[in-house]
Amino acid sequence: MQNLRVAIVGAGPAGIYAGNILTNAVADAGGSVAIDLFESLPAPYGLIRYGVAPDHPRIKGIVNSLHEMLDAGTTRFIGNVEVGRDISLDELHERYDAVILATGAIRDAALDIPGIDLPRSFGAADFVAWYDGHPDVPTEWPLDQREVAVIGNGNVALDVARVLAKHAVDLRPTEIADNVLAGLEASAVTDVHVFGRRGPGDIKFTPIELRELGEVPNVDIVVHDEDFVDADPANAANNQLKVMLRILNSWRTRESTGASRRLHLHFYHSPVEVLGTPETGVTGIRFERNEPIGDGRVRGTGEFREFAVQQVYRAVGYYGTPVIDAPFDERAGVVSNVEGRVKDAATTGDLDAPTVAGLYATGWIKRGPVGLIGHTKSDAMETIAHLVADVEAGSLTAPVVDGDVLDLLDEREVAFTTWDGWLALDAHERELGANHEHTRERVKVVPRDEQVQISRGALVP
Repeated sequence: MQNLRVAIVGAGPAGIYAGNILTNAVADAGGSVAIDLFESLPAPYGLIRYGVAPDHPRIKGIVNSLHEMLDAGTTRFIGNVEVGRDISLDELHERYDAVILATGAIRDAALDIPGIDLPRSFGAADFVAWYDGHPDVPTEWPLDQREVAVIGNGNVALDVARVLAKHAVDLRPTEIADNVLAGLEASAVTDVHVFGRRGPGDIKFTPIELRELGEVPNVDIVVHDEDFVDADPANAANNQLKVMLRILNSWRTRESTGASRRLHLHFYHSPVEVLGTPETGVTGIRFERNEPIGDGRVRGTGEFREFAVQQVYRAVGYYGTPVIDAPFDERAGVVSNVEGRVKDAATTGDLDAPTVAGLYATGWIKRGPVGLIGHTKSDAMETIAHLVADVEAGSLTAPVVDGDVLDLLDEREVAFTTWDGWLALDAHERELGANHEHTRERVKVVPRDEQVQISRGALVP
């Protein structure tokens, strides 16, 4: 096994796991690998930092293992660098034996219904980015309406609904950014309606997420008996679903506590139109009522219902962002590939398309926005296995440009960040949390410039 130089684009779990697995695989084969991990944001961890709700610290515990992998020193973190803007994919190919794309999926999937683009109709991903303190979204969010609709039956929909319904005082102990806390403290929301196309037996939540929803202080859960025609826990396909159906059924007999906010769960509703005008913004949403027909399938009944809401959040999935100069499947929202080998094709899975030598993909940009962290690991193992096989087959092109890529970035005056810079920013955020009036683990620094300056030592905390 030769000594390799590999670039990974994207410092979320997919990219970090790929680097760790590659390091071990090459070492086992008797070689060595130098890995540079490029990230467009100043800080690492991707959706773990910017996609997980602040009141879910146990999920963020994954950061501990990711930290250990990066802190081992075998992978070099290079943040605040946009591949395609600050350095091209071709320039990476010139400097590395292989490039692995692990850029994830951060945009909202489309929901093609009339009115979806009206004012006060939002993608859930944008709202998630706001409440997670993402540096590239506005620092303020309009929460001046009382009734809100969330479309979707997955964990993202549940997170969005919970954050909207939850009282800001209960988020104070979390790592939530100060601007977000202030926005939620001023929120006018009283009723959050969550709509799913299928029934309770086909929800995509997890039991812990669902149970937590019912424990939010001063928020009543409202469900409707008509939605439970096919929701007997005894018929559940697995134990996880059985637990969730028991939780949902237990809410049917709950009495209202007179809470100041309510979270309504609606099933068997397919959205057909967001109501309103460009002048008024969203004023309501229309659904067709569905009915189950077996095997998780539903069909429309021809009955239409309207709900008065003034905001709509679509949480119907994520969609990948193209990497400049990499083949991209617009329909699937992924880099065109077969088992992680990038193909020069417009459609992923095209077995006859030629492989782009030395270019690979892993994570959501490879397979689409499905699966949990465990899937990310196995996914990276598949991609790395193909990369190692290609090395052993001699099918990669050796780098033709020597020298440190950081010299090129310095020459272009790119204000890149490093692992040591992240440690400085991390320590600063933790100190902010310790000294805050509401003591918390950390307080996120939101502005990109401030993150970069702290990371590069130009701003002394």
